[in-house]
Amino acid sequence: MAEVSDETIIKIENVTKRFGKVAAVDDVSLEIKRGEFFALLGPSGCGKTTLLRMLAGFEVPTEGKIYIDGVDVSNIPPNKRPINTVFQSYAVFPHMSVFDNVAYGLKFDNVPKTEQYSRVMAALADVKLEHLADRKPDQMSGGQRQRVALARALVKRPKVLLLDEPLSALDAKLREAMRFELTALQEKVGITFIMVTHDQDEALAMACRCAVMDRGRLMQLATPSSLYEFPSNKFVADFIGSVNLFEGKLVVDEPDHAVIESEEMGGKIYFDHGVSGASGESMWVGIRPEKIELIKRVEGGPRPVMEDAPEDCNVLKGTIKQISYLGSESIYEVVLENGRKMQVSRPNLSRWDQEDFTWDDNVWLCFHGDSPVLLQN
Repeated sequence: MAEVSDETIIKIENVTKRFGKVAAVDDVSLEIKRGEFFALLGPSGCGKTTLLRMLAGFEVPTEGKIYIDGVDVSNIPPNKRPINTVFQSYAVFPHMSVFDNVAYGLKFDNVPKTEQYSRVMAALADVKLEHLADRKPDQMSGGQRQRVALARALVKRPKVLLLDEPLSALDAKLREAMRFELTALQEKVGITFIMVTHDQDEALAMACRCAVMDRGRLMQLATPSSLYEFPSNKFVADFIGSVNLFEGKLVVDEPDHAVIESEEMGGKIYFDHGVSGASGESMWVGIRPEKIELIKRVEGGPRPVMEDAPEDCNVLKGTIKQISYLGSESIYEVVLENGRKMQVSRPNLSRWDQEDFTWDDNVWLCFHGDSPVLLQN
């Protein structure tokens, strides 16, 4: 990953964008560091693309300011900003060669031909396409056309590169390969990348930090691991990966542990840390599927005890009702005694791991005291 400076290159200050009475972006403030690979992440209609368009200059904020390198660019047109954009459709010119596609912006800026050649070939080398300079885009794969669009943006030497759903037009296998190529390219050129995506895996795999948005508002800004392991609210927990959500009441809160009683889950949830809440307060708890252990249950057999939790906590009875085999892991849908469903995932570490459990198996579901996370509404 590229070295990220402590210096802020982009500052978004209380930015709102309204279309009529609808606030597509609602009072968003954030800072992006020089050299950072940053992701704007959220579902369709959350405001991430509108925010990207305001950064590019295609939309003007209704309220607030946008600064690039300390300069207020809120009302500066796109062609006057030190930014280039790679669009979802790539928008390469089919009648031009790869070289001419990449050189187009330099010709428009009247860059001398000798400099054009050296800069175009350097940009093509960055994306590993220098050997295809004479080819037409329709003779290339989707991944290669995307790299042409990247080279055309990078040849202008922008301070910031905007990527609008850059991998969405590719098939799953190529999309995975291009994640590595994009992060390697960003590390090589060292400029700030800002990517818009609705794909959580894409954002987690590529970005230094992610801003999760919903209904125009910034829900959480954090590193990928913090978003996944420590989501600040129900929306982020549910949007980033899979999670089992339960409502309960706080019954014990000490400095080193807490207990939430959840009628919805049919048991007690033990935390190995305090949660700073009022007794009886209603709270939401999230538990990731991979943090739950499955143990076969034998009628009359002993109830498992988690080594870091009291005997009556973090252990539930259930029955497996659905199994999804995904190769590297298997997903189990387990129905609890009260009818509530929970999702559990297990890695298939050997070729026979998926045979350990089958439909209608009675099981215990167990999780450690550091597994659940407390969530805001």
